[in-house]
Amino acid sequence: MKIRGKVIVAGHICVDVTPVFPGDCRMENVGQILQPGRLLHMDGVDIHTGGAVANTGLAMKILGNDVSLVGKIGDDAFGKMVLDMLGTYQAQKDMIISAQSATSYSVVLAIPGIDRIFLHDPGANDTFRAEDLDWQMIGQAELFHFGYPPLMKEMYQDDGRELAAMLKKVKSLGTAVSLDMAAVDPSSEAGKVRWKDVLKAVLPYVDFFVPSAEELCVMLDGDLYCEWNRRAAGGDVTEILNMEDLHRLGTQALELGAKVVLIKCGSSGMYFITAQAEKQRELCTSLNLQPDEWAAKEGFEKSFEPEKVLSGTGAGDTSIAAFLTSVMRGESLEEAVRMAAATGACCVAAYDALSGLKPLEQLKEMIKKGWKKKIKDQPNIYVKPDYEY
Repeated sequence: MKIRGKVIVAGHICVDVTPVFPGDCRMENVGQILQPGRLLHMDGVDIHTGGAVANTGLAMKILGNDVSLVGKIGDDAFGKMVLDMLGTYQAQKDMIISAQSATSYSVVLAIPGIDRIFLHDPGANDTFRAEDLDWQMIGQAELFHFGYPPLMKEMYQDDGRELAAMLKKVKSLGTAVSLDMAAVDPSSEAGKVRWKDVLKAVLPYVDFFVPSAEELCVMLDGDLYCEWNRRAAGGDVTEILNMEDLHRLGTQALELGAKVVLIKCGSSGMYFITAQAEKQRELCTSLNLQPDEWAAKEGFEKSFEPEKVLSGTGAGDTSIAAFLTSVMRGESLEEAVRMAAATGACCVAAYDALSGLKPLEQLKEMIKKGWKKKIKDQPNIYVKPDYEY
């Protein structure tokens, strides 16, 4: 199926430095790694671009979209690395270079058997503003995807005033808007932000809202997030999620203005809920989507069984790339979510976000040949929800 239209992926970008732990390394807890004075022999290092701009943007480009990548970097060594790595895909020309800021970086500790730990410097991302954008280019695009405002100071200050103004202007140009979030460190400045107020200001201008379950729960319902952690008893909270909780969060996002809500639930799968047809009329018309395939839908798509698991780095971003690529192809919601889940399962088999990518047609063939789901005894859930948003 042909992909139509121009896409812009903007927001957070950084350099990801991922030390590779030996294959036989098994740790019970982080304390075994981070012991003062300990020397741990590693098995190389993986250095790639990271953040939503690189992960989602390059993945969409690889999947065949006409994409411009717009992120802010410094005029420094890491910045030159970013430009060189993006240049491999001919995707560097729209980057914003600041002489006053340093390029962002993350050290990713992907310890076998333990969830990832990120040591992150936001760098130039903190100074990203709407005035940095090429508005003529945005007006010519069909879709504008923005990622990781919780890691971008100007985007979350003043209850998200700059972010809301930026997305409002994008919408005024007739361009559809997609928004992804990032985890919030409770001890950081972003952790003190009233995120529900930010979403209240921003989501009226968002068509596709694609956060993770943990990100959204922290922002909308802190009590529920505490309950999740109690239920998980120190384990992965995505393993204890239920449809009732996800419906509660999804409907709140719809109430705040989003048209399509896709919630990433880690290795379990993806939950989705969408607004009624009258709320989606403009979106479906602009992107040539079929209203009966997108309006008033709710469900859960279980993850596919990955070939192996090396790192979850970028898997959420690339799954969103597959989802948005399906949108640009005019696919149904059900197919778009299926491609997102399949892509996420492929990407955890690599240390970086892009090496595990497969063409969507290849994924469809794998599914047709019986690619197994992680949870075999439960069907995918697709229901027609009873709500009025």
